[in-house]
Amino acid sequence: MTRSLANPLFLLLALSTGLVIWLYFWRAKKQVNRVVFPALVILRTLRTRRGHSWLRFIPLGLKAVAIILIAIAMARPQSISRGQDVWSEGIDIVITLDISASMLARDFRPDRAQAAKVVAADFVQARPNDRIGVVLFAKYAFTQCPLTIDRGILLELLRDTQVGLVDEDNTAIGSAIAAALKRLETSTGKSKVIILLTDGENNFGLPPLTATEAAQALGARIYTIGVGTRGMAPYPARDIFGRTVMQQVQVSIDENLLREIAKLTGGKYFRATDEQKLRDIFAEIDKMEKQRIEIRAYRKHAELFYPWTLAAIALLSIGILFETMIMRRLV
Repeated sequence: MTRSLANPLFLLLALSTGLVIWLYFWRAKKQVNRVVFPALVILRTLRTRRGHSWLRFIPLGLKAVAIILIAIAMARPQSISRGQDVWSEGIDIVITLDISASMLARDFRPDRAQAAKVVAADFVQARPNDRIGVVLFAKYAFTQCPLTIDRGILLELLRDTQVGLVDEDNTAIGSAIAAALKRLETSTGKSKVIILLTDGENNFGLPPLTATEAAQALGARIYTIGVGTRGMAPYPARDIFGRTVMQQVQVSIDENLLREIAKLTGGKYFRATDEQKLRDIFAEIDKMEKQRIEIRAYRKHAELFYPWTLAAIALLSIGILFETMIMRRLV
């Protein structure tokens, strides 16, 4: 923030204080010269009021200072703050995460679900100008966070995401797409995007291709991500003693379905076999969905002349009162 004067030439008015002072003394001298033979009462008054003679300069001083303050006020002191207005085309994104039991597999660290949360959170923080929401699904799909630009609440809800929030024994990909579209159907953004991340096959709920047709009608692009290493993956299980042991389970992702969903909506299918690959996929989606941003510089002016004006009025008022009420009593 900086300070400046809108009309600095008005400061020249401050020079008129010298003229006011000169006129005051010139007028006083002229009046004294006229009194050639002062009356005795005047001489007596001058003798008794000599100790207060300096008081007659107070109105003059107040008026001079008031003129300087008026000059400053007319020069219009201002504070100037500079910044930028950021305008974006508008992209609404729904991150749709699988939280079925298979997302606990340990081919990612610490597991698929936790790795997906961390990478999704980094993606959210990298896109401050978009509205982003989160849909979770397993046997059923539900909205964890509606479309929002509030990064704080969005990240907090992402951190609270965990396997087991809904029945974790099924994977309802079609229902997940439908829930995401529900968030996007009232969107005013020029671009609507769904990022769907799953590690399994659709085995419950709405047929995925039916939901994909609805996405086509809405103009939403779907990027699909298959999560899981190829072949076998370690999965935590309980033995007969209640201890956690690792079992090797077959990774089964319906890649053909995910490819078809992405193709029909103008999106793209990705396969993430480890944490770094998942991070690279989100980075690629981020590049493909960069919105057009226009930045306009601006300057805000705040007027600061009001205190100077009020101070000038106050000093003039005090000067007039002093001159009309106090000085007349002293003479």
